[in-house]
Amino acid sequence: MTTNQTDHLSDDELRAALELRDLTDPDAGPHAMQQLDDEIVRAVARLSGSEVRRVRHSPLVSVAANYDALGYGAADVTRNGRYSRYVSPTVMLRSHTSAMMPVALASHDGVDNVLYAAAGLAYRRDAIDRTHTGEPHQLDLWRVGRTTSWTADDLVAQLGAIADAVLPGCRWRVTSSLHSYTVGGLQLDVWDDASGEWLELAEGGLVAPWLLDAAGLPSERWTGVAAGLGLDRALMLRKHVPDIRLLRSGDPRVARQMLDLSSYQPISMMPPVRRDLSVVLRWGTDEEVLGDRIRSALGDRAEDLEAVELVGVTSYDDLPEGARRRLGLRAGQVNALVRMTLRAIDHTLTADEANRLRDAVYLAIHEGPVRELIG
Repeated sequence: MTTNQTDHLSDDELRAALELRDLTDPDAGPHAMQQLDDEIVRAVARLSGSEVRRVRHSPLVSVAANYDALGYGAADVTRNGRYSRYVSPTVMLRSHTSAMMPVALASHDGVDNVLYAAAGLAYRRDAIDRTHTGEPHQLDLWRVGRTTSWTADDLVAQLGAIADAVLPGCRWRVTSSLHSYTVGGLQLDVWDDASGEWLELAEGGLVAPWLLDAAGLPSERWTGVAAGLGLDRALMLRKHVPDIRLLRSGDPRVARQMLDLSSYQPISMMPPVRRDLSVVLRWGTDEEVLGDRIRSALGDRAEDLEAVELVGVTSYDDLPEGARRRLGLRAGQVNALVRMTLRAIDHTLTADEANRLRDAVYLAIHEGPVRELIG
């Protein structure tokens, strides 16, 4: 795949991404996420008495390592610059911690029954709401061995161990899910009493024979079980945290609660402030693209945004001519209603602050010649 220059991160965007604290890294200070990570790893290792080997690599990877080495097709939509963060045509910020695994397997020293555990940040373009972030934490858990031929039953057992480690005694289920680098892929869902619905927690599969062969582990003698999960969602479920921004909050009332796995005790929530924006966008712009643009433009101020929702879209053809002229709308563009919900974690936003944020978001996403600013 090739990318356009406009798809590449600016120096400031790259610097901000690399300076973001990895909550799974003990060297950056303690966090409850590390405790949950340890509990999950121990639970999976106990299944077969595996030797645990931790894996931690730079988040800067080659495009080949992130996609080609894991069997992604050249035309897979995930490679699109709308969703991945490219530094150059050949280098990117990893979009999943699975990118560390082919390298780890290739350096395997032949020891039987090893669990590779790779935790860290992944970098994506994502929507802005209470459960999504553009820099999620992930944990990949891959067991490899040669004296035991692991099967689908071992995969289900591994996924079940993850579910019980995250939410002891929870209800869980598995459904089919295809992955490019596994065989017999499954998705793990857990039942969330708070929302009254099934929530996706992890995915896994048996390591594809071709991937073992490529790593120098002949698939006629070696087998593997792979699984990966998002640690942000897992920690939110474990601690009953309602907003993903709280995991990084600097508010002392919140931050001290992020040092263990006890249930989160809500602090007084600030009142929400809502602003609706009528903007011009390119046809096909979605909430993930909007979220990435807004985060890039606002920097630290994006932390005051609780959600950005694409409420409605009206195409060029469906607008009367007078409205097109008023908006300066061109063919291939749409008029979109975007709803912002602003709620700072640690203070009440003033009307002036809310209006300034509204205008900053408007300027970050509006693509028409006619501007409607408050300030």
